[in-house]
Amino acid sequence: MNDTKETDRKVDLRTRLIDAAEAEIAEKGLAGLKARDVTQRAGCALGALYNAVADLDELVLRVNSRTLARLGAALAPASEARTPEAVTLGLADAYAVFALTNRRLWSALFEHRLPEGVAMPDWHRQEHEVLITRIGAPLSALRPDLPADVLRLRVRTLFGAVHGVVHLALQGRLVGLPEASLRHEIAALVTALVIGARQAGGGMVGGEGLEPPTFSV
Repeated sequence: MNDTKETDRKVDLRTRLIDAAEAEIAEKGLAGLKARDVTQRAGCALGALYNAVADLDELVLRVNSRTLARLGAALAPASEARTPEAVTLGLADAYAVFALTNRRLWSALFEHRLPEGVAMPDWHRQEHEVLITRIGAPLSALRPDLPADVLRLRVRTLFGAVHGVVHLALQGRLVGLPEASLRHEIAALVTALVIGARQAGGGMVGGEGLEPPTFSV
């Protein structure tokens, strides 16, 4: 019984700490995350953090795990579209919308670096696959001619293209897009890519099979 209560208290403490870290990152960004601020928000002593997680890096991984789950849920409806072209367009738009509406938490997915020599845990590496796996199905339909290893590379290239445009826009870089134009330009980019993929795969050429994207959040 005592062991059960102790486990429950630890789970409750970890949840409060993750909640607090998530709120801190959402407000201040990853660079502003401080262990003392997290524990104060969670209502516990500074030392209690290390009873619940190994260190602040693990806490960030736990927050990023939540963010990835939410991103996966946000991408899911796009997979229900009727054509692989429409699925790909929908995924790209949903990704941009998620980044725009969760920018600091989204940025933390890519800003966080573990100390040198520390490997990312397998469970978290697998969670990151949500960014890749959903693209694989529509792209394989567009390019059934590609061997599996080449398809995996092409999926990462497609993701990298969309992610790069979103990242530059949200960072406010000189070469980045204005945020007001981001979704339209993402749609234009992905439309060109999927038309090219369909043509290279021996399917229809031009805009056939594409559903006009919508941009209401």
